[in-house]
Amino acid sequence: MGYFYIFGTIFFTVYGQLVLKWRILGVGSLPDATFAKMLFLMKLLFDPFILSGFISAFIASFFWMAAMTKFDLSFAYPFMSGSFVLVFFFSVFLFHEPVTWEKVIGLLLIVAGIAVTSRSM
Repeated sequence: MGYFYIFGTIFFTVYGQLVLKWRILGVGSLPDATFAKMLFLMKLLFDPFILSGFISAFIASFFWMAAMTKFDLSFAYPFMSGSFVLVFFFSVFLFHEPVTWEKVIGLLLIVAGIAVTSRSM
């Protein structure tokens, strides 16, 4: 059940990041003027999908608390790097972000780190 809690943390974290990016792409860049920035951010804050991203982060924290009852932090935390891998893949396919060798090598290092730390339990 402990791994389910880690998976839930990663799932809700990734969902929140992707939905925030998706909605922000739809409204454009942050304005330069201070008052316009505040209005822009308030508009985003009340977007239902943006709110779902914040709620998703809140739910992820509950899954993380549950995971902490099952694993040592030093064991569980490296699995959170899985969110970097998933966000990378989804950002490439959903938002057509560029794939570079540096990103691929970095992701391979992350996966290797997860593999090494998960064996220490």
